[in-house]
Amino acid sequence: MSELRAAAESYLAMRRTLGFKLTTQGRALMQFVDYCQAHHADHITADLALAWATDTPRSSDEVYWSRRLMVVRIFARHLQTLDPATEIPPPDVLPHHKRRITPYLYSPQEIGALLEAADTLAPPLRAATWRTLIGLLAVTGMRKSEACRLDRDHVDLNAATVVIEDSKFGKSRRLFLHPSTVAALRDYQRRRDRLMPNPSASSFFVSTRGTRLDVQNIGRTFCELLDAAGIAAPPRRRRPRLHDVRHTFTIATLLDLYRDGGDVQSRLPVVSTWLGHVDPKSTYWYLQAVPELFALAADRLEQAFGRLP
Repeated sequence: MSELRAAAESYLAMRRTLGFKLTTQGRALMQFVDYCQAHHADHITADLALAWATDTPRSSDEVYWSRRLMVVRIFARHLQTLDPATEIPPPDVLPHHKRRITPYLYSPQEIGALLEAADTLAPPLRAATWRTLIGLLAVTGMRKSEACRLDRDHVDLNAATVVIEDSKFGKSRRLFLHPSTVAALRDYQRRRDRLMPNPSASSFFVSTRGTRLDVQNIGRTFCELLDAAGIAAPPRRRRPRLHDVRHTFTIATLLDLYRDGGDVQSRLPVVSTWLGHVDPKSTYWYLQAVPELFALAADRLEQAFGRLP
């Protein structure tokens, strides 16, 4: 094993111990290490980092390139304390940009269409798993990775709760379920145990092989469901994602808070805790502006300060 690879693996292990998952970033960093080895480089140089960041057929977007380079830049800052020969890519080379991808907000009718599309999947266990998975994400707003990691003992239907353990940044939380959700989960539980009596995994959701759902692969099936449900991307927008169900839940919750007349600002920390965010500012990324939300916010301003001239 090369010294560079050993340093990268040690760095990733350290950061993961601190609570960072580093799923995408970790994979990108190891790809960069492979790139260095293919070019017989024992030390990181700024030119090599820039060449790797821009040498990708996946995208010609400079924002995407800058995110790739940022992975190397952060690692190089760490590595330079151990290897003074390490060059840190200058901050003015592909400067890092934060650009929020506009989420797709599903209507209730579209969520229903996705559930109906899931019912057409084969075999029956796959259909039941996908229908229940989408339904649970829609009514709880949990991350898709959290749903895939749920074990059977995390779901207490008698107490109507779900415990999400060791999620992003090492946080855990308990979610409370509506009676209709409990009924849907109990129905899935019965069907799952009948169709797959001896699964190889302890997960709540199981694949047709009896294994835990692979969060890296479920996007393929979801694309099939989008097509079956007739849901397409708006013009010049990316294809809707399963993660957008979480955005949809958050916006719907915020709309409910506005409609019931309460203090939205003081209740936002509750929403953040429910979503598993470190602090409320993380929740603002989910608050995609929609016309109805603008109207409700404008009504609040008018009530507080009167109609503007």
